[in-house]
Amino acid sequence: VRIVESGGGVVQAGGSLRLSCATSGFTFGDYTIGWFRQAPGKEREAVSCLSNRDGIRYYADSVKGRFTTSSDSAKNTVSLQMNSLKPEDTAVYYCAADYSLVVVKSGPSYWGQGTQVTVSS
Repeated sequence: VRIVESGGGVVQAGGSLRLSCATSGFTFGDYTIGWFRQAPGKEREAVSCLSNRDGIRYYADSVKGRFTTSSDSAKNTVSLQMNSLKPEDTAVYYCAADYSLVVVKSGPSYWGQGTQVTVSS
């Protein structure tokens, strides 16, 4: 299994970034892909999850209405569109995968290396 995130960077508050998660090594259409983030000194939190099997999406309350996750089955890629970014969104963002939404939210098996997102005020 291989998971590679891209698209992180530095953006001003109110701006947008789009993260991508390229996957391989498993049946993409059967898996749930999750986006997580971890800021310095804070616990890792689930930001968004997308079940490719049934299309169910989960968003943390802190990002609802601002972040959108989408899936491209032709490229085995999941994207996270982040709009109206706030300084508190600054973190390392990780993409992860597992078979079910419940497992992904609690502790997925497969992880990417992470990409840094920094939102300046």
